[in-house]
Amino acid sequence: MSPEVRITTDCTEHTDERGRSFPSLRSVPSVKSVVLLSAALLALGAAGPGGVRAAEIETDICVFGGTSGGVAAGVQAARMGKRVVLAEPGKHLGGMTSGGLSAVDIGDPRTVGGIAREYFTRLVASYGKTLEWDRPFVAAGGGPATGGAYAIEPHVAERVFDDMAREAGVDVLRGARLAAVRKEGARIRAIAMEDGTVVRAEVFIDATYEGDLMAKAGIEYTLRREGNAKYGETYNGIHYSEKYLARTNHLKPGPHGRVPGGQGVWDRDFPLDPYVVPGKPESGLLPLMNPGEPGTPGAPAPGVQAYCYRLCLTTDPTNRMPVAPPADYDKKRYELVARFIAACLAIGDDMDLRWFSKHDPLPNAKWDFNTATFGANLPGASWEWPEASYARRVEIARAHEDHMRGLLHFLATDPRVPAKVRDDVNRFGLPRDEFRDTGGWPHQLYVREARRMVSDLVMTEHHTFGRAVAPDSVGLGSYGTDTHEIRRIVKDGVVQREGKTATGRDGAPPYPVGYGAIVPKAAECDNLLVTFTLSASHTAFSSIRMEPVLMILSQSAATAACLAIDDGVTVQRVDRRRLREQLSKDGQILEWKERTGP
Repeated sequence: MSPEVRITTDCTEHTDERGRSFPSLRSVPSVKSVVLLSAALLALGAAGPGGVRAAEIETDICVFGGTSGGVAAGVQAARMGKRVVLAEPGKHLGGMTSGGLSAVDIGDPRTVGGIAREYFTRLVASYGKTLEWDRPFVAAGGGPATGGAYAIEPHVAERVFDDMAREAGVDVLRGARLAAVRKEGARIRAIAMEDGTVVRAEVFIDATYEGDLMAKAGIEYTLRREGNAKYGETYNGIHYSEKYLARTNHLKPGPHGRVPGGQGVWDRDFPLDPYVVPGKPESGLLPLMNPGEPGTPGAPAPGVQAYCYRLCLTTDPTNRMPVAPPADYDKKRYELVARFIAACLAIGDDMDLRWFSKHDPLPNAKWDFNTATFGANLPGASWEWPEASYARRVEIARAHEDHMRGLLHFLATDPRVPAKVRDDVNRFGLPRDEFRDTGGWPHQLYVREARRMVSDLVMTEHHTFGRAVAPDSVGLGSYGTDTHEIRRIVKDGVVQREGKTATGRDGAPPYPVGYGAIVPKAAECDNLLVTFTLSASHTAFSSIRMEPVLMILSQSAATAACLAIDDGVTVQRVDRRRLREQLSKDGQILEWKERTGP
């Protein structure tokens, strides 16, 4: 039996030992048990399973997390002459960039330099394409800068990551699940894996989506939306965006699936009845709903963005496999989707698959499937992930998979679904030549947000909206403020998505991310850099979080790590002038200079 997808009954608010609240699908191992495990592993001198002594590795730099940024960091450090170990808890390199996020959210290409630019240039060259890095990307039909020439197949993306790591001489450890961190004062001396492998390094880089190394190293972080008052922001805390309020006066989409103004037809919020028996709260909430009160807009609150799988599906009958439903499929789980369909038909929508997933074309008859109002996202189910054990994360990931498999089966078979939608869904299947070791299903869950470090510099809306400039730039961000929903709750008696934003930055130009946002406070750790769970407010992170930016920051972190070793200083005391010179030499773009042409 697969993990329960019914978020209504299982998603209850839980407070952990550090006072943080989140909806819990099931209980997780206690903090005490993790501490005992960590101490035991290190005390045993890296004894692996069965008492066999595991490897003890000495290196200059250890990058934990084989994400896109993890590879960029490893390649940069190796090119600067350092011994590098890249430790990845899973089997694959590239994270989401090779794990289904194939129509890449690039922002402004003119902000992308260094290894990130090298990677994407090399990637699209596989298809005989050339990227125009000196031109802004313009999306067809309006909307954000997504996809286009950057759309690629996942297996090709992973191959390029593997090739770049190998060519640079990066030592890759796969299946390296972190168990313990050994510190002396503010310095990490070694990290131990669950299999007993110990890695000792001069400097460490956390390039995981979750910030697992950061957390085990005792660095301050948050899992809460700070609330607007903390940093004087507008989109933080509990949030209800006007364009996503429940209503019936939706405009009709054009050929690209967007209505006048740019909003996608996949984002359509109606005043749906949330109860099992319509109009009767005592009957209980429908599946796919979250419990809880609407709260006060702008107030601090727990919760991270909804996660999903970015599926790569194909219409090629020679390469297509059926998407099997979960073993415990129950059409009642999708009653809310049926009500959504009825509401769309009531206003005259000529529905097709776009109502349930923005999907972008890829080479070779493949498509990158995103989410929608009722799509792959599973609000609430993501809250537990950042602090969960590896084993628990497998279960949470399976719940997301089962949800999407069930939704696709519902859309393909249920008579309440318009025939046009059913026919559209039935054209697609899992490609045989992608994700071969997981049956065509992506190996990476889209972890849009997890822990966020709290350091001396916190990136906020003031930086991303251009009202303040972060010092010591290590890269530029350029995407809009893109926050996926936190909850799907009852507000004013109807279904409402809470926490979703999809807006620009008031016309602000690309902005620098400061070096202080990727280093912890000196008293907490002096030889760790953190790039994916950097120090940023919830709403600022919603702009920074795009994969090319995280690759840029990771390369910059590796450069700083090398300079720290060369000069015998802590990461906080790296010479900023030397850092800037090296970053510029390596093609990083650190400040925005508006250009009007090629």
